[in-house]
Amino acid sequence: MNPFSSGTRLRDMIRAIRACKTAAEERAVVRKECAAIRAAINENDQDYRHRNLAKLMFIHMLGYPTHFGQMECLKLIASTGFPEKRIGYLGLMLLLDERQEVLMLVTNSLKQDLNHSNQYIVGLALCALGNISSAEMARDLAPDVERLLQFRDPNIRKKAALCSIRIIKKVPDLAENFMHPASSLLKEKHHGVLITGVQLCTDLCKVSSEALEYFRENCIEGLVKTLRDIANSPYSPEYDIAGITDPFLHIRLLKLLRILGQGDAGASDCMTDILAQVASRTESNKNAGNAILYECVETIMSIEDNGGLRVLAINILGRFLSNRDNNIRYVGLNMLMKAIMVDAKAVQRHRATILECVKDSDASIQKRALELVYLLVNESNVKPLTKELIEYLEVSNQEFKGDITAKICSLVEKFSPAKIWYIDQMLKVLSEAGNFVKDEVWHALIIVISNASDLHGYTVRALYRVSQASTEQESLVRVAVWCVGEYGDMLVNNVGMLDIEEPITVTESDAVDAMEVAIKCQRLGLTTKAMALIALFKLSSRFPSCSERIKDIIVQNKRSLVLELQQRSIEFSCILQKHHNIRSALVERMPILDEATFTGRKAGSLPTAVSASSIIPCNLPNGIAKPAAAPIGDLLDLSSDDAPPAPVSSGGDFLQDLLGVDLSPASAPSGTSQSPKTGTDVLLDLLSIGTLPPVQSSSSAIDILSSSHDNKAPVANLNGLASHSSLSANATSPASSAGMMDLLNGTGAITQKHEENGPAYPSLVAYESSTLRMTFNFSKQPGNPQTTFIQATFTNLSPNVYNGFLFQAAVPKFLQLHLDPASSNTLPASGNGSITQCLKVTNTQHGKKSLVMRIRIAYKTNDKDVLEEGQINNFPRDL
Repeated sequence: MNPFSSGTRLRDMIRAIRACKTAAEERAVVRKECAAIRAAINENDQDYRHRNLAKLMFIHMLGYPTHFGQMECLKLIASTGFPEKRIGYLGLMLLLDERQEVLMLVTNSLKQDLNHSNQYIVGLALCALGNISSAEMARDLAPDVERLLQFRDPNIRKKAALCSIRIIKKVPDLAENFMHPASSLLKEKHHGVLITGVQLCTDLCKVSSEALEYFRENCIEGLVKTLRDIANSPYSPEYDIAGITDPFLHIRLLKLLRILGQGDAGASDCMTDILAQVASRTESNKNAGNAILYECVETIMSIEDNGGLRVLAINILGRFLSNRDNNIRYVGLNMLMKAIMVDAKAVQRHRATILECVKDSDASIQKRALELVYLLVNESNVKPLTKELIEYLEVSNQEFKGDITAKICSLVEKFSPAKIWYIDQMLKVLSEAGNFVKDEVWHALIIVISNASDLHGYTVRALYRVSQASTEQESLVRVAVWCVGEYGDMLVNNVGMLDIEEPITVTESDAVDAMEVAIKCQRLGLTTKAMALIALFKLSSRFPSCSERIKDIIVQNKRSLVLELQQRSIEFSCILQKHHNIRSALVERMPILDEATFTGRKAGSLPTAVSASSIIPCNLPNGIAKPAAAPIGDLLDLSSDDAPPAPVSSGGDFLQDLLGVDLSPASAPSGTSQSPKTGTDVLLDLLSIGTLPPVQSSSSAIDILSSSHDNKAPVANLNGLASHSSLSANATSPASSAGMMDLLNGTGAITQKHEENGPAYPSLVAYESSTLRMTFNFSKQPGNPQTTFIQATFTNLSPNVYNGFLFQAAVPKFLQLHLDPASSNTLPASGNGSITQCLKVTNTQHGKKSLVMRIRIAYKTNDKDVLEEGQINNFPRDL
C-alpha cells in the first residue's frame, strides 16, 4: 500500500514525520501527505474523510497550511454519526476561527445539534460554539443556549454556562436574557455546574450594571451561605485538594463577592462574617490555602469595610512575607503595595519584615520590597529607614545598587528634616555608590550646600575627608572638587567648626594636591577634570602661597590631548599671566543658587505624549510656547523642550559649569525688580555686545529671542545686536516682551492690535466649568487666512481667588501654536476681573481641516493645586 494514500492510518503518518532527520525531509513528507488528502477531497472520498481531517489537524499543529480542508469539517459536522461529528467539530475549532467567512455556513448545523436528542452531540455543539462563536452566531443561537442552562444533565448545563460567557462577551446586549438562568445556577449542588454558574454571574456583572444590581439584591445571601457550607464541609475525596474542599470554587465565590461588595456598604456588611471566617480558619501551610487567603485578602481590601477586617487581611500578608516560597512572598509584597493606600498604619507594623525582603537574594523580591519601603517612608520614620537602606547599600549587589541609590536619594530629598542631615546622608550615598547616582542628584546637593551658608566649612571638611577615601566614586569627587574650589579657605582655616566634628588639619598644599590628583586620575571623566581645573584656578586667588604651583599645573595641561582641558588651560594661563587686575573678580565665590528655581525646573514639564510641535512646557510661566525656529537656542542648546526634563542639563547650567559664573536669578534688593540672568546674557558677554535691558515678563530670554510674529528667523541678524551694546542693563523696560522684540528688530508681539479689516467671527465660550469660564475672540489679518489670532479671556466663577494661574494648550501636527504671556497669574474671585492671553494658530491645512485644541488650566486656591483639562472641537469651520 502507498504509505501516503488516503487509507494510511494517522499513527503511520505521525511515525513517518517523526522519523525525518531534517526539516527538508519533514516538509517532503507533509507535502506528499497533503497531496494525497487533496486527491481524496477531489474524489469525495467519504470512507476516509474523518481520517484525512485528523491528519490535517496534526499537520496544522506542526505549522503547515491546511485551509483546503475547512469544507471537510462542515461535511463531517453535517453527517449523522457521533464519531464523524466529533472529528468535524474538533477540526472546526482547530482549523477555523471567528473571522472566517466559511463559519457562517455552520450556523444551521449548530442549531440542529443544539436541539439534538443525543446529549453528547449537544455537548459537542456547545463546545464548538463556546470556542469560535462570532457576534452573529451568538445572536442567532443565544435562545438555544439559554434553554440548555435548564437541561437535565449537569454536564450540558456546565457547558451551556461556559458557552453563555462567550455569548455575553461578544454581544453584551444579551446579558439581561441570562440574568435569571444564571442566578438559578448558583443554587446547584454539583460543583462543576456551580463554578461555571459563578463565573457566568461574574462576567455578567462586568458587562452589565443592571445584572450587578440584580445579583446584589437577590444573590448575596445565597452566595454567602454557599461559601460557608463549602468552608465548613467535611472531608470529600471528590473535591479535596491538600485538605481543602474545592479551592477553585472558593476562589470563584470570593471573586464574585468582591465585585458585588465593591462600592456597596449593604452588600459588604452581609459578607463580613464569612470573610473573617475564611481568613482565620484557612490553613496557610499548603499552596491551595494560600491561594484562598490571597483572594480573601483582595476581597477584604476591595469591599466597603471597617478597619478591623483590613488589619486581619494585612496581618495575613505579613505572614506571606515570612513564607519560604518566593512566589508567595512576591504576591504578598504586591498586595501590600495596594493595601498601603487604604491603611498605611497597619502596613507600618510589618516594616521590619519588609526591610528583610529588601535584602533577599531574589532580584524581583528585592525591587518590589524596595518600592514598598519607598511608600512606607514619612517624616516620622525617614531617619531609621534611611539608615537601614544605607547600611544595606554597603553590602548589596552591583546590579541592585542603582535602584536602591535612586530610592534613597529621592527619600532624603523629599523628607529631609534638616540640611545637615541631608548633607550627611548624601555624602554616605555618594561614598558608597557615587557612580550609580544621576547627575541631577549631585547637582541638587551642590545647590543645597550653596544655600546652607552656616554649613560651608563643615561640608567642605566632610567632603575632603570622604573623597580622600573614595576616589573611585566620581560623583563624590565632583562635589568635593566644587566645594574645595569655592570654600578652600574655610577648609584650610577650619572656619565654622561644629561640635560634632573631629578636628582635621589640611594645608593649602594638601588642597592643591587633591585637585592635581583629580586632574591626573585616569578613571575620572572629562567633566570632573574640567571642574578640578576651574577649582585650581579659583584657589590661585585664595591660596597666594601656592599660586606659582597652581600656575605650573595649569600650564602642564596646555599640552593636553583633550581639547576641552587644553582650551581651559590656555585661557586660565592667560588670565594668570596678563590679567591680574580681573582675576579676583573672576574667581569670586559663587552667589547662592536659587533652590526654588531648580526645584521648579526639575518638577515642571508636560508629559512627552504630547507631540513636539504642540508642547507648552510647564517650567515656563504662563505656558509660553517655544516657536518652531530658535537658531540661537538650538545651536547653544540653551533650551530644549524636546529633551527629557533633566534639571541642570540645560545650556545655561553647562556654561555655568564651564565658566564658573552664576546663571541663576540673584536675590534682588527689596523694592527693586531684576530679571534673572540666563544663558543668553552669557552669550552676549562672550560676544562683547553688552546686555539687553531687563524685561518684566515671565518668559525666559531664550524664548524672547526665539519669538517672532511669523515664526521665521527669530533674530534678523546678529550684527543688529551690537547697536544695543551701550544700553544700560538697568534701563526701565516695557511690561511685556514687545519691548525686547523691538530691541531685536523683531516684528512685534502678536498681542498688538491688528487691523480689523478681516472677516468677523462671533465670540466662543471655549470651556466652562462650575468654577471657570474661558472665552475666545477671533481675528485674522487680510490676505493671510491660515493664521488666526485668538484672545482668550478667563473669568473666575467661584468666590475664591486663583493664584499661580497657568494656561497650556496642545494642537495636532498640522497646526502651529504660539502663546503670548498671560496678563496676570492671579484671577480675581466672583468675576471681578479677568486674565487675558493671546494665541496665534496657523492652520497648514486651512479649508481642509478645522481647528482642534486640548487645553490644561492649572491654579491654586485655598492652598490646593487644581488642574482642569478639556478639548475644544467647536471652532468656527473657516478658521
